[in-house]
Amino acid sequence: MSALSPVAMLVPMIAMVALTAIVWVRLYVERIGEMRERRIDPQAVATARAAATVLTRTQAAENLRNLFEMPVLFYALCLAVVSAGVTTPFLVNGAWAYVVLRAVHSLIHCTYNRVMHRFAIYVASSVLLFVLWAAFVVRVV
Repeated sequence: MSALSPVAMLVPMIAMVALTAIVWVRLYVERIGEMRERRIDPQAVATARAAATVLTRTQAAENLRNLFEMPVLFYALCLAVVSAGVTTPFLVNGAWAYVVLRAVHSLIHCTYNRVMHRFAIYVASSVLLFVLWAAFVVRVV
């Protein structure tokens, strides 16, 4: 496999940041809207536990938390690939596939929230991420 420009690996990482920003905006639009509609005092949702018991629209908040779990390994992988100078078509295409899977996961989570659909996408994205890490390790070892 031939090496590509490091920028090729940074673009999917930037797309992942954009996805996180979109979910963050959705969270605050929903949260502020619900708090205004139901006249909820902001202090009533001062903690995550309180918010979960008071608010009914919590999917975007839960999804935002998810975007700081497994994707942390994705960000680390992208930076490691760029740092090691081993950007390949497989790694770049895999990174884009990961971003697409995470976007589908977020779409499911923030809309109809069918757990088994969301779980299948989560597993696929996680397995892909570990395969990408393995491919990276093979390239640098």
